[in-house]
Amino acid sequence: MRISIYIPFLISAVLALAVPRAAPRLPPRLAAWALTCAALVMSVAWVAALVLLGVNGAGQIPEVAERGPWSAQALQAEDPVSSVMSVACGLALAATAVALAVVSRRGVRTLLQARRECRRLPGDGELAVLDDEGLEAFALPGAPGRIVITRGMLCALDGAERKALLAHERSHLHRRHHLFLIGWQLAAAVNPLLRPLFTAGGFVLERWADEEAAASVGDRALVARAVARAALAASDKQRHPSAVLAATGGPVPRRVQALLAPPPPRRGLGLPLVAGALLLAVCCGSLARAAADTDTMFDVAGYESCARAQPHLADQPSALPPVGPAQPGPDLPEHCE
Repeated sequence: MRISIYIPFLISAVLALAVPRAAPRLPPRLAAWALTCAALVMSVAWVAALVLLGVNGAGQIPEVAERGPWSAQALQAEDPVSSVMSVACGLALAATAVALAVVSRRGVRTLLQARRECRRLPGDGELAVLDDEGLEAFALPGAPGRIVITRGMLCALDGAERKALLAHERSHLHRRHHLFLIGWQLAAAVNPLLRPLFTAGGFVLERWADEEAAASVGDRALVARAVARAALAASDKQRHPSAVLAATGGPVPRRVQALLAPPPPRRGLGLPLVAGALLLAVCCGSLARAAADTDTMFDVAGYESCARAQPHLADQPSALPPVGPAQPGPDLPEHCE
C-alpha cells in the first residue's frame, strides 16, 4: 500500500499537465466525453485515496487502536502513516465536501435562473430576438432552452453569418453542453488538480459547436468568419447569465485557426486514447490494491492485538502472515473475534 495509495494523486497531476495539450488535438466531441470519463474516475479516486490514507493513519493512533481493537504497532510496521497525515486527509475530505456542496448549490441556482430567464424571453420558439442594440448571442439552457440573440448582433452579421452563428448556438443547446461544464466543475471541486480539465473542456465545447456549425452550413470558412466577427463586435460587458455558452467564448483566434484548417483527422487517435485509458486503469488498479492491503493489514493487526491479550495464541503458526495482495488475513479464533 505504501506506493499504490499515492498513485491516484500522481496520475491526477499527470492529467493536469497533459490534458491542456492533448484535448485540443482530438475531435472535439470525443475529447469532451474523454474528459468527462477522466474527471469522473479521478474525482472518485481522489476521495477514495484520501479515505484510505486517513483510515490507515487514524488506525495507527494508540487511542483509536484500543477501541478497534487492533495493534497500532502492527499497522505502523507494515505502512507507517503519521497522525499529521491522517488529520490532513480528514481536513481535505471536509474541504472537499464543502466545496462540492457550494459548487452543487451554485450549479442548481444557475440552472434555475436560466429557466426563469427562458420563461421571460419574448416569443415561444427556440429563437428569441431581443430588441437591444447590444451585441450578444448565446444558448440559454432550460426546459426547453432558448437561443438568444440581440438585434444589434443580427445587424452586425450578414445572412450567411447569422445562419452559422445560430447553428453554433443550436449545437450548444441540443448537445446540452452546459451539463458537461457543470460536471467538470463538480469534479474540480472534488479534486483541485482537475481544474485544468475544466479550462480545456470549455475550449473543447466551443470547438464541438464550431465543427457542428461547419457541418450544418457546409462552409468552415464561413463559420470562422462569423465567429471572428461576432467576437470582435461583442460587447465587453455581456449581461447574460453565467450558465450560458456563447459563440464568442473561449480563445477565439485558436478556434478560427482550427476552422480554417481541415477537419480533425480520425486517424492517429489510438495513442492518446490508449494512454489515457491506461492511466485510468492503473489508477483503479492501484486503489483496489491499496484497499485490499488495508483490509489485510487491519486483519493482521487485529489478530496481533488478540494474541497479545491472550499469549497462548502467539504460538499458533499462522499468527502474523506477511501482508500481500494475494494473501487474505488470518482467521481469528472464535473466542478472539
